[in-house]
Amino acid sequence: MRAGFVALIGEPNAGKSTLLNRMVGAKVSIVTHKVQTTRARIRGVTMAGRSQIVFVDTPGLFRPRRRLDRAMVAAAWGGAADADIVVLLIEAQRGMTDGVRTIVEVLKEKIGDRPVALAINKIDRVEAPQLLALTEEMNKAFPFTRTFMISAERGHGIEALRDWLAGELPEGHWLYPEDQIADLPVKMIAAEMTREKLTLRLHQELPYELTVETESWEEKPDGSARIAQIVYVARDGHKGIVLGRKGETIKAVGQAARLEIEEFLGRKVHLFLTVKVRPNWLDEAERFSEMGLDFKDGN
Repeated sequence: MRAGFVALIGEPNAGKSTLLNRMVGAKVSIVTHKVQTTRARIRGVTMAGRSQIVFVDTPGLFRPRRRLDRAMVAAAWGGAADADIVVLLIEAQRGMTDGVRTIVEVLKEKIGDRPVALAINKIDRVEAPQLLALTEEMNKAFPFTRTFMISAERGHGIEALRDWLAGELPEGHWLYPEDQIADLPVKMIAAEMTREKLTLRLHQELPYELTVETESWEEKPDGSARIAQIVYVARDGHKGIVLGRKGETIKAVGQAARLEIEEFLGRKVHLFLTVKVRPNWLDEAERFSEMGLDFKDGN
């Protein structure tokens, strides 16, 4: 038996959440076209033979500006520092960006002698010569233990990466029950699903100024669940955007989120959304705790 933690690191939008969801076989991490959507270190659990792989999907590594940004970057490096194996995920078409170079330099300082794999994602978007040149350039910059060519979206190369990780983990008892796929509370997963629908619906800066919390969760006698969530926004003007004309936006978001939560839980859900203005939520320690981040790391 083997078990251990694998940290997925990389720039925002490199495909870490998509890879995690593909590995686990269920949606446990928020996936959108917006960058910096993963805030907490989400742990997804998957079995590969007699090995239990616990994935830590870290926030994307970028140059932080606000308290929330700084806390997210600290969480990302904390996840990498605590892991048994690190996987650096990069986009094939973007290549070795300045951001990737910075990550590689920090890897040299922080990771020590633990195995670090390189996963080049979205390989279907570039030609073979470009892939080979990128592989060579990356391996000159850092002594990766292995390099994998993958497409997290299509599933190409995922099995080879999973099998390698399973064999590299330390021997030991499993850390979670065999049928568990995530160690996030189900309330938080439900809130993340709603936040994803809001992020997809609102194509502006607003998504980074809002958060979603599950206020109450009531189990009904018929097996369904009554879930009440609060969408916190920073300004009065944002509340109107989230609600939409005659409440159309929040109604559509609620319907899409409810369907996804129902699919995840495998049962009927009654979802109720409320939008509240909290001007300073980005500076409240309690909000950071809800997102699995350390408020002090934002200093």
